[in-house]
Amino acid sequence: MARRKKIYEGKAKILYEGPEPGTFVQYFKDDATAFNAEKKATIDGKGVLNNRLSEFFMKGLTQIGIPNHFLKRLNMREQLIRQVEIIPLEVIVRNFAAGSMSTRLGLSEGTALPRPIVEFCLKDDKLGDPLVSEEHIIAFGWASQQDLDDMLALALRVNDFMSGVMLAVGIKLVDFKIEIGRVWENDFQRLIVADEISPDSCRLWDVETGQKLDKDVFRRDLGSLTDAYTEVARRLGVLPSNVTHATKPTLIN
Repeated sequence: MARRKKIYEGKAKILYEGPEPGTFVQYFKDDATAFNAEKKATIDGKGVLNNRLSEFFMKGLTQIGIPNHFLKRLNMREQLIRQVEIIPLEVIVRNFAAGSMSTRLGLSEGTALPRPIVEFCLKDDKLGDPLVSEEHIIAFGWASQQDLDDMLALALRVNDFMSGVMLAVGIKLVDFKIEIGRVWENDFQRLIVADEISPDSCRLWDVETGQKLDKDVFRRDLGSLTDAYTEVARRLGVLPSNVTHATKPTLIN
């Protein structure tokens, strides 16, 4: 079998050249990082769970008409995606104060926000992904005003979908981040959701207990990250209901 051409490797995923023009193969690693990669570990099974969870969420977006890069899952760790031109911004939607927002604004973690708040960060690990304003984005040409309007609309639609899905299984969607990319259809540009949607990119708390079911478990040494992600997958029906925390993840097709 010919060796595949690696296009890009990030902290949690690898992109390979796809089998057809305009496609990539996205591989989910078991690596976990926090604090801009200052804290690192390998978590057995994390990539398998994130691959399946991201597939679940992207398929859900497709079903309600939100465009995204997902085409199909190939195996336990890989999925086929559309090639996109990534806009160099992280789009963060916050429903409750947590993380850096709590620190910046002096808000108690878990404070309900008056409405979903959308923030933008420049994708640059060397700079620590700094928060940027719409003025910065337009002035430096990272995106146009129309792009920003479209990104805001996409992010809020994703938030509506994700909030409902998670609340239905007893999980509070505190915040999440997505990446958005450009695709070209003839001379027409369209923005679509890209990268991944998984517990790596969301804050998820149990509604009743406040237990964290996301990467904060790793950041704050709160227990087993695999157990937390497995619990999310189990509630969403991605794993059989008889899976326990002591059982290795077994995905269902």
